[in-house]
Amino acid sequence: MCQNSAQLAVTETASDDLALVHASKSGNVAAFEELVKRYDRKLLRIAQHLTHNPEDAEDIVQEAFLKAFQYLGQFRENSKFSTWLIRITLNQSLMKLRKRRPTREVSIDNNFQSEEDNLPIDVADWAPNPEELYSATELREILRKTLQDLGPGLRMVFVLRDIEGLSLEQTAEALGLSLSAVKARSWRARLQLRERLSKYFNKAEVFAGVEPRSSHAERADPEGCQIRGT
Repeated sequence: MCQNSAQLAVTETASDDLALVHASKSGNVAAFEELVKRYDRKLLRIAQHLTHNPEDAEDIVQEAFLKAFQYLGQFRENSKFSTWLIRITLNQSLMKLRKRRPTREVSIDNNFQSEEDNLPIDVADWAPNPEELYSATELREILRKTLQDLGPGLRMVFVLRDIEGLSLEQTAEALGLSLSAVKARSWRARLQLRERLSKYFNKAEVFAGVEPRSSHAERADPEGCQIRGT
């Protein structure tokens, strides 16, 4: 029942977005301003997670909405408007990152060859997992700093899937990747974060109040991860 209600709410929001998009295309500026109000905080969070710079994030979101308005006629209505906005924001974020470190950043369209065929078989359990750490106020700064160590491709997948709660399909569409590539990058990002955060294991237990899981209680799985609702 709860899942059906959530799906209905998402469908209604997408339909409402489309009505606002149509009005915006017809010259209704107020309609586009409503879309901005709906998604500016979400886009700002994503940009901040990727750039780790509040000022850059604000610039990115402004540029993203400007581009969205300029190219609104090119929006294909077979996808969600929010996903299209996120993709523009990701591209703007990468442009900002390239200006900082042009030799280290990559495009979101760079698909790791056969990455879905190289998934680790297993990962040693530890508690809490990255998304649980992120919900613990005391450890958010730790995860924020650790996220910076991930390459932008992995970082974007983790932010969209585990922090913003996008589905596999939405994440794949936003990044222009296949579902298998998204699963692989999500798995690799979680693996790298677990390795980097393992030194905080005992501290995490104290702060988050999570009991260590037994080795057979739960195994990391690229399709079995919990995500938060949008």
